[in-house]
Amino acid sequence: MPTSDTGCMNLYLAEISRCVADGVHVVLVMDRAGWHVSRGLQVPPNISVVLLPPYSPELNPVELVWLYLKSHYLSNRLYADYDALLDAGTEAWNKLIASPRLISSLCKATWANSEN
Repeated sequence: MPTSDTGCMNLYLAEISRCVADGVHVVLVMDRAGWHVSRGLQVPPNISVVLLPPYSPELNPVELVWLYLKSHYLSNRLYADYDALLDAGTEAWNKLIASPRLISSLCKATWANSEN
C-alpha cells in the first residue's frame, strides 16, 4: 500500500484474522506508530496486540531489516518518482526474501531467544 494509516492497518489486521486457522489466536507485537495506537484501530477478536515500549527500536527486530535494505539497496540514490521508488523497494525486498538465512541473522534478537 502506498500509505500507512489506520485504514490500511485495519485492512491488514482483517487479512491476518481471515488467514488464521479456526481456534488459533495471534499475538502481534507492534511499535507505537500512530496507526498502531489509533482509536480507530479495529483489532479482530482472534488477535491480541502487544505494544513495545515507546522509543525502543532496539526491541523491534524488523528495524534491522529496514536498516539493511536502506544501506544496501535504497540510500544515496535519486528516484524519479513514486513508481521508481516502489520498483527499487520491491527489487530490494525480493533480494532479501530470497535469503531466509539473512533474514534470520538480521532479526535475531537475543532478548527474544528462549534459550537465554
